[in-house]
Formats: sequence, structure tokens, C-alpha cells
Amino acid sequence: MVDMTNKRLSVAPMIDWTTTDYRYFARLFNPNVYLYTEMISTGALLHGNRARHLRFDNCEHPIVLQLGGADISEMSQCAEFAQQHNYDEVNINVGCPSDRVQHNKIGACLMAEPNTVAELVKHMQAAADIPVTVKHRIGIDDFDSYEFMAQFVQTVADAGCTRFIVHARTAWLQGLSPKQNREVPPLRYDDVYRLKQDFPELTIEINGGIDTIQEAQNHLQYVDGVMIGRAFYHNPYLLAEANTLWGQPVPKRSDILAQLYPHLRQQVAKGEPLSTMARHYLGLFQGMTGARKWRQALSGKPNLTVEDIENAAAEVLQLNPEA
Repeated sequence: MVDMTNKRLSVAPMIDWTTTDYRYFARLFNPNVYLYTEMISTGALLHGNRARHLRFDNCEHPIVLQLGGADISEMSQCAEFAQQHNYDEVNINVGCPSDRVQHNKIGACLMAEPNTVAELVKHMQAAADIPVTVKHRIGIDDFDSYEFMAQFVQTVADAGCTRFIVHARTAWLQGLSPKQNREVPPLRYDDVYRLKQDFPELTIEINGGIDTIQEAQNHLQYVDGVMIGRAFYHNPYLLAEANTLWGQPVPKRSDILAQLYPHLRQQVAKGEPLSTMARHYLGLFQGMTGARKWRQALSGKPNLTVEDIENAAAEVLQLNPEA
């Protein structure tokens, strides 16, 4: 068993997925994991509905705001917003390879500009009293050597960043879609382990292709944290199983649902669409008898009610009394 005193497990930022509705649900499974917002652009916060973009329930702590941007003034302002809205940390996205971020020269593009990232860190830390962290790839395109990544980390660390979350794949900015960039470039976990060895004073977390709690436990022997994205989203009960890392009991699905229903009624009373929230719950019974029927009951129903969800869950729980 890994001693989790100075270790971290977190849910990766995922656009359109790690919304406040999902994060509330995720928190019911596990009180210890760090939750990240989806990447939010500085433009959305400066010119959009800032309050809605930044809203979260108090139970979501510890929670990290991930920002997409490269302008020092804008990123500094948004770091201030993060502090004002009581976020625990703010994270700079230096890993997203989508066309949209490439056009704006943010995300993974910034790996080629370590001095820019260093300046962002320096000014954001001056603007806010919460930690500023960086999530990046091991390289981009042909700049994929360990030495390239180590130089990037050194430059950004010199500006005051102490926590780096490393997606253990190179980002190919030309020729691969964001989905392919999560699957095609080979995983190089050893490079992340080496980074921790070479920079023992820094906090290094690993991300990419991690699907089980056992795999997370294996990685935690070499690095300070593990970040998991799609596995946690598609099979949220993994979050419950992760409680064993802290020596804590694993909650039952029925207990989680009992806590969820009052929250759903509150949200519906506020005018939030239940069908939008329910899309985050489809994986709750993954691998169990009746899971498909559960997904069908919650999907594509604009007039879905809390009672519909309760009835669908009751059917699956009847088939799986241990859940």
C-alpha cells in the first residue's frame, strides 16, 4: 500500500465532461481526489458568463481551475478570478492539441515557448495567492526528447512553479485529431519517472492511459500523483474503489444515489435541465447486469424526471443487490 500522505489522485480536466454537474457526482464517490474544471479559456471568463463558468458546489473542494490562454494580462486576471471564487489552485493548460487551441497559440503549442509559460507562472503567482501549476505533454511533434521536456520543466520551475502534471505522450499538432493524440503517440511513463528523479524537489504527477486503481498504485511508487480522465468518467465507480488507497471504505452505489437525488431535485427547482446532468451518470453500473437498460432510461429524454432516474436505478439495484 502506498502512503498517500503526500500523494495525490485527481480527475483530469475534460472539455464538456468535467462540468460542475459531473464534479458533484464524482465527489460523492470519493472525498480525497482533486477535481479539475474543464479547460476554460480566458476569453470565456473575460467576455462570457463568468459566474456560470466558475460556479461549483462547496463539496467539490479540493478543486482546480484549468485555464487556456497565453496572454500574461488575461491569465493574471483569470488567476485573480480563481482566487476570488475560492478555487484551491489554478492550472495552465500546456497539453491540449486541438485545432482551436493551436489557432490561438495556447495549449500544447506553449511547450515550444517555455519562457512564455515561465512568465505566465510568475505573473499569475503575483496576482493570486493560490498555487499555479502546469499540465503539459512530454513533447510536441519532433521536439520529443527527454531533454526537451526537462529543459521546459527547468525553465518553468525557475519561475516558481513547483507542481507539474505530465501527460506521458507527445502531442502531434499536425495530422492527428485530439482523440488520436490520446491514443496514437506511445506512452513513455519512464520519462516521467526520470523527471521525478532528476527534479526531486518538484511535485510530479503522471497522466495518460491509466485505467485501474492498481495501475495508479504502481505509478505512485515513482511519482507524486496520478491523474485519470476517461476511465473515471466512463466508470465512475473506480473513484469509489480508489478510497482503498487511503484505507477508507468503498461506498455502495445505492448510498451514492441516495445522496444524489436531493441534489437533483434542488437543481431541477433552480431550472437546470435534468437530461443534461444525467448524461454524466450513464457509466454508474458499467459491467453490471442491467447497465444497458440504465443507460437507455437516462439517454435522449428531454422530459426526464428524478423519479425516472430513481425507478431505473431501483431496477438495476434489484438485479444487483450487492451494489
